[in-house]
Amino acid sequence: MRRWPAEWEKHEATWIAWPHHEPDWPGKFAPIPWVYAEIVRVLHRQERVEILCHDEAVRDTAQQHLRAHAVTDNVRFHQVPTDRVWLRDSSPTWVERDSKPELINWRFNAWAKYDNYARDALVGQAIEKITGVRRSEPTGPGGKTAERVVLEGGAIETDGAGTMLTTEECLLSTIQARNPGMSREDYERVFREWLGVRETIWLGEGCIGDDTHGHVDDVARFVAPGVVVLAYEADPDDENHRRSADNLRRLELAGGAALKIVKLPFPRPVVMDGERLPASYANFYIANGVVIVPTFNDRNDRIALTTLGELIPDREIIGVHAVDLVWGLGTLHCLTQQQPSV
Repeated sequence: MRRWPAEWEKHEATWIAWPHHEPDWPGKFAPIPWVYAEIVRVLHRQERVEILCHDEAVRDTAQQHLRAHAVTDNVRFHQVPTDRVWLRDSSPTWVERDSKPELINWRFNAWAKYDNYARDALVGQAIEKITGVRRSEPTGPGGKTAERVVLEGGAIETDGAGTMLTTEECLLSTIQARNPGMSREDYERVFREWLGVRETIWLGEGCIGDDTHGHVDDVARFVAPGVVVLAYEADPDDENHRRSADNLRRLELAGGAALKIVKLPFPRPVVMDGERLPASYANFYIANGVVIVPTFNDRNDRIALTTLGELIPDREIIGVHAVDLVWGLGTLHCLTQQQPSV
C-alpha cells in the first residue's frame, strides 16, 4: 500500500541540481548561482540539502558560492550529469510503501517540448544509486497505454491524505501530450496504484507563460489538510483572471464545505524580451521549519507572504527574489524535490 506524503510532513532532505545550462537564462545566468546559494543557505539550517552537480567544475562553482554564503555543513554533493535543473520534474516522487521509502520514477521527456533530456531522464537511477532506495517505474493501466507513464512532479499536488490536484491542460490536452491516448480515468487509476490517491481534483488551466503547458504548482497548492491556496487574478482584463476564476469554481464544486480555499494574488506581469513569464507566488516550497516564497519586487509580495504566514504559522516565511530566476520559466518549487522522513 502506497501513500504520497504531503510536502509539509517532516523531510529527511531537499534535493536540488546546481545550475549550469546557461541557455535556460539567456543573458541572465550570472545571478542564478547566487540565488541558488541563498536558497541553500536558508534550507540547510533546517534539513540536509543534496546537490546534484553536472561535473567537477560545476561542483567547484557550487562550493565556492556556498562558502561565500557561509554554508559549510549539512550539504552533500553528487556528480550527476543533468540537462536542466528542474528536479521537481525530472527526479522521482518519494512515497511511503509499507513504512519504507520508495522512488516513483516517472518517465521524463522534457514536458513533451524539448529534445535535450537524455541526462535528466536518468536522474532517478542516479538517486536510487546514491540512496539505495527502491525505485519503481509506473506503467499505464493496460492495453496500448501499458507503457511507462510520462509525468512531472510539478503537474501533481497532494494533501498527504489521498487527495490530489492536477490540471486538464497539462494531462488531457493534445498540446505537449505526455501520454497520448490516456484518459482522465486512466490517469486516476495510475494515481491510485502508484501514489495511493483516492480523489483527483481536476483544475482547468495553469498560468500564462508556463511552458510546461499547465503545471498545477503555479496555480494551486495544499498548505494543510483541507486547505488549498489558489493563485487568483482579480483583474478581468488579465488572461489569468479567466483561468483562475474557472479553477476557483472547480475547487468549490469538488470540495464543497469540506475544502477551504484561500486566494493568493498574482504579481503584476513579469515580462522579459516581450515574453510574459510564469511569475506566481504559488510556486513556494515548504521545508522543515520554513517556507521559501518567490518574490517579484511587487506590492503583492507582502500580501502573499502574509497570507502564507497566517496559513502556515508553524514555519518561518522567507521571500526569495525570483525575477531573474523566473526568466528560466520556473522558480522555487520547480527546482526542489523533498525527501520525506519515512
